[in-house]
Amino acid sequence: MPTLRRRAEAPRRVEDIDIDVDETTSRAVEPVASNLETLATAPDGKVEALGVVNDATEVITKEDITEQISERDRDHQHPRRQRSHLPTALQFPLVTVLSFSISSLCYSFLSEWSRGELAGISKSLDTWGEVATLAGWRIFELALGWFGNFDSYDLAALNLLAHGPPVYLIATFYEISPATAVSALGIEMLSTFVPFRLLRSLSDAHAGAKNVANRELLTDIPLSIFTILMAAITYSASLFVAYKTYLPETLVVYFQGLPTITPAYNATFFTILPVTIAFGIAAKTFIFTPFVATGKTAEDGKLEEFDPVTATLGETLAWNLWGYTTRAKVVIFRTTVAMILTGVNTYLQTFMTINAVQSYGAAAYSGVWVVAAFLTGVGLGFVGGGDA
Repeated sequence: MPTLRRRAEAPRRVEDIDIDVDETTSRAVEPVASNLETLATAPDGKVEALGVVNDATEVITKEDITEQISERDRDHQHPRRQRSHLPTALQFPLVTVLSFSISSLCYSFLSEWSRGELAGISKSLDTWGEVATLAGWRIFELALGWFGNFDSYDLAALNLLAHGPPVYLIATFYEISPATAVSALGIEMLSTFVPFRLLRSLSDAHAGAKNVANRELLTDIPLSIFTILMAAITYSASLFVAYKTYLPETLVVYFQGLPTITPAYNATFFTILPVTIAFGIAAKTFIFTPFVATGKTAEDGKLEEFDPVTATLGETLAWNLWGYTTRAKVVIFRTTVAMILTGVNTYLQTFMTINAVQSYGAAAYSGVWVVAAFLTGVGLGFVGGGDA
């Protein structure tokens, strides 16, 4: 980068500077030439920034200018990554209000459009405690996503993993039309995607940032297809094994008034697989992509320097319990979140919103999907390779 320096006497003339600046740019520079300290140019010779000082004590370094340019260009070139200008204290409450409003409005439209199809199998909430439980759990889901630093893609994928099992149940065994079932799942995803999309920027992994770690893996189409299929096969295999063991009997005994049980006996691995493709896409988005996009951090360096001989008892315990690399922590944390939200949400939605379902039956049904989420997370960790 060429640099121009002031001289004490006037008139001043700059020598031995080889810089390619067009006429319009040079004329723009002239008015401030008397105060010019540094001149930053792009590789093609165009002026990008001027560093100006008013006195000898005011100095703007090249690094400061470069950082300002980078921050400015990043925001203008990537509007989707701009952060909300709302006060921090108002952002999560606004996310909650938007989510509940979108959900309520869309379900009202769905009820009219489907002529109350879901109402025919729904259990009425008779106490404020039941209402508070479901509302409180929804707020917890949103809080986990917000304070867990998830973006809109994460929340949409996580909602599919957590709300997909109850929707699959009513579509398969309660004779709810596929259009209504898919619409209900879409509402759950939309009611979290939109608020987060409006108030939080996308992560580098989902925004396609050029400086993200392992970008070549994230853009590898064959690898993406493989991870989706692997996750889908894991979900399909878990559900198929449950159908061939305990699930049909559980449905008969603990899901009273079930219209049909035939799909449980007729299910095959390949008939389940098309449905679980959606779970594979969600698992890749929520678990695999952020995991692979995580690079090495300073904490990883400290981890490599750990010496069990000189470490204290507390340090040794901490290393044994959570002595994983940053990448490994990402896949462990996100798999755990997927398991917890899938299990609890499937149980609550099945037991508290569907007619004549007993608590044990809801727990047994949700267990299938928790196991599937666990096995999928483990599999994606191995596919991601390395230290996970």
